[in-house]
Amino acid sequence: MDYNDQMKNRVKRIEGQLRGILKMMEENKDCKEVITQLSATRSAIDRTIGLIVSSNLVECVQKANEHGEKSMEELVKEAVNLLVKSR
Repeated sequence: MDYNDQMKNRVKRIEGQLRGILKMMEENKDCKEVITQLSATRSAIDRTIGLIVSSNLVECVQKANEHGEKSMEELVKEAVNLLVKSR
């Protein structure tokens, strides 16, 4: 799998969000603010997982078409299983 700059940048942004949350905790910020930021981070992680799984699925489908390895149904099931496991 080729992880492109967009994917890496998303993870870097999430890393920055987490550092910000730690700073908020160290500064004893209000619980609601911390939870809001944690929820935003979780959403960003979920979107990143979706992006990676969908990109991987496209890549696998292209390779399967070229080499006739796995059926499309198998590939889609694997992708769905990855998404389910991530929750």
